[in-house]
Order: sequence, then C-alpha cells, then structure tokens
Amino acid sequence: MITQGATLPEATLSSLVNGEMTTFHTTQLFDGKKVVLFAVPGAFTPTCSHAHLPGFVALADKIKAKGVDTIICLSVNDAFVMDAWSKQSNAEEILMLSDGNGEFTQKIGLDMDTDTFGGLRSLRYSMLIVDGVVQKINVEDPGRFEVSDAETMLKLL
Repeated sequence: MITQGATLPEATLSSLVNGEMTTFHTTQLFDGKKVVLFAVPGAFTPTCSHAHLPGFVALADKIKAKGVDTIICLSVNDAFVMDAWSKQSNAEEILMLSDGNGEFTQKIGLDMDTDTFGGLRSLRYSMLIVDGVVQKINVEDPGRFEVSDAETMLKLL
C-alpha cells in the first residue's frame, strides 16, 4: 500500500470533458500541483452518494481556499458512470475520474476484490498530494467512513 512520502505511480485515468472522452496521465494531474484525491468503492453506492462525495461538494470552496488546485474523486467505474454521478450530485467543482480497469488503484495497493458485488474496486480513502508526492493519506477500514471525509481533509490542510 502506498504510504506518506511516496511518489504516485504513472497511470492513465479518464473522464468525460464536454461530452468527449479525455485521458489524463498522472503526471499531468499531479506534477507541480496541490491536489486532494479521494476514492470511493463505487459511484451511486449508498455511503459514496450520501456522504463521501456530498461532503467534498459542500466543502470544495473551503478546500480550494487552502491552496488546493484540484479535488479529484476517483472510482473503478467507467467515465460515463462518473459523469452521470457528477451531474446527479452537482459536483462541478470536483474532477470525476475513472480508473476503469483499476490500473492506478492496483499500483498504489488500495484495491479490493468485492467478488460478485462488483469485482475489483477501490478501498475508500483520501490523500493530499503535492507535486506528485503523497503528503497525507487516510485509508478507511472496510465498511467504515471515519477518516477519508472532507471535514478531516480540510482540518489537515
């Protein structure tokens, strides 16, 4: 599992931008930037939709006021699902990224196998990343939502 002080691995993530499939390399997303990244096990799932994403939507302005360039929500879902979830959640201030095949999630060691529920998914976590290096990481124990929330991240900033 990736730790504080580690450099993020290279990977490609995707998003729909103005209706067009767009890919982002991790260097493009993180190099020279201060980024808050939070990951969810699945778009449209209960805790993700009712607490995790809404917390970051509500506090986006306060988080960005602390010098954060980008807030990223990441899930092992496809870009179309992430786009629909963004629209339903009024998440315009959040960059909703797809790790469709789980490449990035596996490289950082924060993947889990949910078996028949959905297969490969991400653990729930949040990170503060500065210039591609993990400054803070908050990984939830399975089934919990206590340390990766927006309020905790805002306090760390």
